[in-house]
Amino acid sequence: MSSTVGQVIKCKAAVAWEAAKPLVIEEVEVAPPQKLEVRLKILFTSLCHTDVYFWEAKDQDSVFPRIFGHEAAGIVESVGEGCDRIGTWRSCSSGIHRGMQRMCPLQIKRKQYVQPPQDQH
Repeated sequence: MSSTVGQVIKCKAAVAWEAAKPLVIEEVEVAPPQKLEVRLKILFTSLCHTDVYFWEAKDQDSVFPRIFGHEAAGIVESVGEGCDRIGTWRSCSSGIHRGMQRMCPLQIKRKQYVQPPQDQH
């Protein structure tokens, strides 16, 4: 088996191109992890009410295209520089304490958005 450490990988994802429109299953490219980041091979994921809220894009700035499903389980595929240990759970509850129950500041700050292929959409 060849190593994908430090390489861009391709995988399938359910991409939202517009608010409240059906998700499209397509191949996307995932960059190698940056410093202190981890790249996972996702085995299971789910959509929660937060994902639905952002997919509907009501009363908010919409950001599309986008991949939802921040509740995931998988296998560590590669790690970025300086990452020497990985925890099992990370809380996004800091938004709750600031009156932003539907927003995870970690996700917003990182701007984890999909870049559309040049020949599509």
